[in-house]
Formats: sequence, C-alpha cells, structure tokens
Amino acid sequence: MSGHGTSPTSGAPLKVFLVDDHQLFRAGVRHELSATGLVEIVGEAGDVAGAVAQVPQLAPDVVLVDVHMPDGGGPEVVRQVLATCPASRFLALSVSDAAEDVIEAIRAGARGYVTKTISTEELLEALRMVADGDAVFSPRLAGFVLDAFAAAPGPATVHLDPELDQLTGREREVLRLIARGYAYKEVARELYISVKTVETHVSAVLRKLQLSNRHQLTRWAMERRLVPPGNY
Repeated sequence: MSGHGTSPTSGAPLKVFLVDDHQLFRAGVRHELSATGLVEIVGEAGDVAGAVAQVPQLAPDVVLVDVHMPDGGGPEVVRQVLATCPASRFLALSVSDAAEDVIEAIRAGARGYVTKTISTEELLEALRMVADGDAVFSPRLAGFVLDAFAAAPGPATVHLDPELDQLTGREREVLRLIARGYAYKEVARELYISVKTVETHVSAVLRKLQLSNRHQLTRWAMERRLVPPGNY
C-alpha cells in the first residue's frame, strides 16, 4: 500500500480513519475534524473486524482508534493491521489514562496515545505528528511510556522513534531522569549506580542523539513530549 508510511502531501487534507464503537462519538469527532478543512475522514468502523477489513484498502495517513472495544479493542486492530500493512500509523484516543492501557496500545504498535479530553486543535496536531512519523502522548502519559521502555528493553519494545531506539534500556532510564531535572548524583542514587557511570551513560546518550549538553537533551525530550514542559 503506497499510501502508508508517508507524510501527506503538503496542503492536502490529512486522511484519517476512525475506529470507535460509539457511533455518536465517531460522529462528533468526524464533524470536529472535518470542520477544520484540514482533515478528510476516509472511513470509519465500529468494531475490530470492520477496521481490519477497511484500513488496508483505504490507506489513511493515520488511524484514530479507541482503546476499549469488544474483541480486543484498539490494540487488536493495531496488531492485525500491522501484520499485513506494517507502515500503517495509529493514534490511540481513549477516555482511559491508566498506565496498562497506554502500554498495551503502544506495545501493539500505536505511535501515540491521547485522552478524549483533548481539544480539537490538540488532536489535529497529534494526528499531524503521527502522520509525520513522530510519537505523541498526552504529557502526563509520557512517563508511562518511558518507564515501559526502561523496564522492558528488547524485541517486544515498540519502535516509536528511530533516535530513541538507539538507546539501551539503562540509557533511557538516565535520559528520563535527566530530562526531568535530576542532578547526576540524584540519578546515581535513584538507579543505584555511581556518578561516573551516570556520566558515561549521559555521554553515550548525547553522542547517539548528536547533542552537546543536558539542556539540549531536555529540550529534545520535551519536543517529543517525553516530559511535560513544566519539568524543564
């Protein structure tokens, strides 16, 4: 499917497919996004089977998928579509901000997760970011994702960001703490490692991300919404 995995043509409406088992909610999202003139809703489904059948044929830029639905919900939609269309991009939209829901969606292959309290403008920006290949999360959910990366590095980890994926599990832990404003001594105490080891990990992170100092590192993490802006 040539339509998958590429950014939408400049100036062209973003092609979005909606998946939610509540028809009234779908209608509301369709109306709000279509009214911007920047989004074209190319299709919608109210269940897993309908989404899995239609998404590969319609090749949207982004699939906006609810998490909690029968038959495995959003994560099952993501898993099944990615099995045949690996370049598809998914943004989870849910009423839930529970860590386990966020982690399940991301591990299934969603590139982002936002809650249904999001404004139309914020949702539009999140869709654009996912279409461009970025990862996006509601700020308070970003910590869940970083924690999951740190706790379970390896083949099961979803590749959200090519640059972030260069880092080892320990380097991600250090990145998470440094970006949240921890001093080297505090990072060492938190992770039960020496300050020298922290310095080594920070140097590796800076080298891999081609950054010069911890301030740039924090900015890098903020731009990817890995830490809330107030943490800087």
